[in-house]
Amino acid sequence: MAEFVELESLDGVRMAWNVIPGTKQEASNCVVPVSAIYTPNKPFPNMPVLPYSALRCRTCRSVLNPFSIVDFAAKIWICPFCFQRNHFPPAYSSISDDNLPAELFPQYTTIEYDQTPSPSQAPPLPVFMFVVDTCVIEEEMLFLKSALSQAIDLLPDNSLLGLITFGTFVHVHELGFGQIPKTYVFKGSKEVSKDQLLEQMNFFAKKPKPATGVIAGARDGLSTESISRFLLPKSHCEFAFNSVLEELQKDPWGVPADLRATRCTGTALSIAASLLGACVPGSGARILAFIGGPSTEGPGAIVLKNLSEPIRSHKDLDKDAAPLYHKAVKFYEGLSRQLVHQGHVLDLFACALDQVGVAELKIAVERTGGLVVLSESFGHSVFKESLRRVFQTGDCDLDLSSNQITILPSAHKRQLLLLHTSRSPLPYPSLSHTSPAKQPAALLAASLSQPGGDDGGGLGVKLADFVAAVVVLGVGEVGVAPLGLAPGRVR
Repeated sequence: MAEFVELESLDGVRMAWNVIPGTKQEASNCVVPVSAIYTPNKPFPNMPVLPYSALRCRTCRSVLNPFSIVDFAAKIWICPFCFQRNHFPPAYSSISDDNLPAELFPQYTTIEYDQTPSPSQAPPLPVFMFVVDTCVIEEEMLFLKSALSQAIDLLPDNSLLGLITFGTFVHVHELGFGQIPKTYVFKGSKEVSKDQLLEQMNFFAKKPKPATGVIAGARDGLSTESISRFLLPKSHCEFAFNSVLEELQKDPWGVPADLRATRCTGTALSIAASLLGACVPGSGARILAFIGGPSTEGPGAIVLKNLSEPIRSHKDLDKDAAPLYHKAVKFYEGLSRQLVHQGHVLDLFACALDQVGVAELKIAVERTGGLVVLSESFGHSVFKESLRRVFQTGDCDLDLSSNQITILPSAHKRQLLLLHTSRSPLPYPSLSHTSPAKQPAALLAASLSQPGGDDGGGLGVKLADFVAAVVVLGVGEVGVAPLGLAPGRVR
């Protein structure tokens, strides 16, 4: 067993079987297909980084590697996947048995290419939408503001930031309006659709709304100027963000002694998801929700405002005596489908002595590959240390990764079995058992979770360790995008 573990550590590849079936009959008898689970973010201390683009096969688009057959005299290499003969470019004219390029070294089976992407191929920037509960006491608000300020300092300068606060109403802060603090206010008791959100927030004041089609990002109906009003790079909006945090106060609406605070958690999360879906669909966006109590208003409410009505217990759930539970779960199930379709993640930081509704919310967190941190207070060390570790930087990149669209080039007679890390239905119909003969390239939407998660989706492994693809009979190249990895870096 130690021998196989050592082999797995070389490239981050775990094989389902240690022996390949010798006949077609033996292969058909295998319950588990001949496959491999790849770890795209595995750190390799001695891995070379080549300052140029990868040399690809002209037929199947796989990359030159140590398993390629090379004719040094004719300056030709043969692809080990499709056996296509490819000529070396002039830059490789001096190669020989004694002068090999790094990609042909036998020990360099995993390497990275540091290539400068064109503007059209630049990877999307990481996006963080902070959703902050203001229905907490002053002391908790101070703890939360301090923790958020420290978290912002740990983010890369090119990450896009957005801020939504909620209590009785939902406040969407326009960080790009530099003169004075500017917010858009939405009623917490009413669910807001994406079209209503865009209309009320004046997204089409300068650019007319498209007559048909889905509004999704700068390419499909929205101007870059409109998007930058609410999502700005940290280097441009850090001062405005911290200024809003400093001025942030607890919800000003009074709470009678016999009632709970009016908290519209569901509406705030729905608005955050719709805003990200309209502005940055398919990008590495995360919604970080900081909640200090149960939702009592609008969709997703888990308890009535009157304190005489107790919050549902385990017995109530077992006896199906929680009237608001199923309605809230149905709402968050719809929210999870929306987030999965957009490729976005929901993270939950719940800090309160009372229940906050994790039982209802967990479906949206699980399906998007997010994380949950539970603590009794925003000033507790569990919350502060967990938040710090979420954004903690390593030697070369952040340990936190987000959604990335990855192209897996496939050759003839190779079948791909694609794995989505969130345990929800795949957002794209083509992400399933795919025949490369009919579909030459497949897209993998991998929502890379936070390291340390113990949920392996039934595979018995950590999501952070094995997340990207189960590939039958090999794969040419996988491109991944950890948050701090330099643009254009391909492994």
